[in-house]
Amino acid sequence: MEKVRFGLIGIGAQGSAYAGFLTGKAGFPGMAAPECPPHCALGALCDTDPAKEKMCKEQYPDIPFYTDWKEMVASGSVDAVITTVPHYLHHEIAIYCLEHGMNVLVEKPAGVRAKDVMAMNKCAAEHPDVAFGIMFNQRTNKLYQKIKEIVASGELGEIRRSQWIINTWWRPDSYYQQSAWRATWGGEGGGVLVNQAPHQLDLWQWICGIPTKVYSKNINGSHRDIDVENDVTIMVEFANGATGSFITCTHDAIGTDRLEIDLDGGKIVVDDSKTATVYRMKKTEDEMNKTMSMMDVARLTSGNSAGGGLFDVEKIENVDGWGYQHTTVMENFACHIIEGTPLLAPGSDGINGVNLANASQLSAWTGREVANPVDPEEYAAELNKLIAAEGKFPVRE
Repeated sequence: MEKVRFGLIGIGAQGSAYAGFLTGKAGFPGMAAPECPPHCALGALCDTDPAKEKMCKEQYPDIPFYTDWKEMVASGSVDAVITTVPHYLHHEIAIYCLEHGMNVLVEKPAGVRAKDVMAMNKCAAEHPDVAFGIMFNQRTNKLYQKIKEIVASGELGEIRRSQWIINTWWRPDSYYQQSAWRATWGGEGGGVLVNQAPHQLDLWQWICGIPTKVYSKNINGSHRDIDVENDVTIMVEFANGATGSFITCTHDAIGTDRLEIDLDGGKIVVDDSKTATVYRMKKTEDEMNKTMSMMDVARLTSGNSAGGGLFDVEKIENVDGWGYQHTTVMENFACHIIEGTPLLAPGSDGINGVNLANASQLSAWTGREVANPVDPEEYAAELNKLIAAEGKFPVRE
């Protein structure tokens, strides 16, 4: 096999962009199309909307189109599928594909409920010969890869505190009105935590570790005509006693994207997911705390050099575009199928972000601090109460 033929299930905004990526015809709005990944090809398209069928047949007349994704899986037209569908369907499609020997790349988030993602991961473990990945495209960002390497090496000691403010995805009411399922408990499963923030929830835990305790304040319909959360403040504790916070919303028209990681021997600050400043202290904070007088502090901080001689500074930059990150994940997934290349984002990793989102929601709904992960059945039961009250979709088993 020289190329992996991808089948796209769902030709909405994301699916349409992926079709463009896989043919080199188009990118995201306002972005030039990235080069088609060398080991990837567009094998088939699938959607139930007649308008999407008409559009696809006009734009891609030589590509098979299906209205039934199970028919596409069985067609022989594709070697792998990507699930660009509403979040509740990700695990259902993935499990079917895994059980039928079809490689599957799941769009983020892995699911809405941890119980569904756990079932998907269990199925994947039972079918190890079938490739299973997740579209965590921001893991391809060389900046975050370098930061993960620095933190994991231990050169700056243990993490003491981390905080991420990520408000750079302003969404007006017209965005939420695009589809009947969007911004609903029964159709989408939530708001910013399942739609915009999954990449950062993944990266935060990928770099800093998985929190053990979570307390969250989530506001539903903050300055928007929606019922789901779009303003979130999460406070967490990690196994080593470190603390952290994660702040996100969709009503900040200016927006901030800033990650800070404080460690025993330094600090890492990331701005706009493009530039990072790494501060390497000459002595650890513990050593300075035990040995320095206030006179020493005054002399140190009055110096003219960067940091008053307290630390050295390294700058890291990344210029990759969003589309190029997506195609990098596709290419990596294809090479995994063809050559056995390790996955940048194994599908099983998707559970971490879903667990944290579930913990955040359950904490906000109940007003208490919760352990992470939470009881998946308790979360599902509380979610069903909201779905029932909403009255737009049936509750879920």
